[in-house]
Amino acid sequence: MHSTLIVARMEPGSRSDVAELFARFDETEMPHLMGTRRRQLFAYRGLYFHLQDFDSDNGGELIERAKTDPRFVAISEDLKPYIEAYDPKTWRSPADAMASRFYNWEASE
Repeated sequence: MHSTLIVARMEPGSRSDVAELFARFDETEMPHLMGTRRRQLFAYRGLYFHLQDFDSDNGGELIERAKTDPRFVAISEDLKPYIEAYDPKTWRSPADAMASRFYNWEASE
């Protein structure tokens, strides 16, 4: 499994709005087209964390292809009032907001 973690700033009091937008998005086939297995959203002191799990390492590639889909474009626009880049000066794409994993541990079976 492959995971990505997007870090951004979130408008205070917008958790339910953001969750509702993703709930509607995740009811479509879009998560499957992007290879998404699980999505979790977290908030902490004005920060937004978007953890997405994929079956394989090609999640980023599938998301790149999905970025032109009208549903992907729509949710990106709909999130703008609530989610802002962590560093707007350097943000060009979601890749600029992805945290880098530097340690991983998994239980053996």
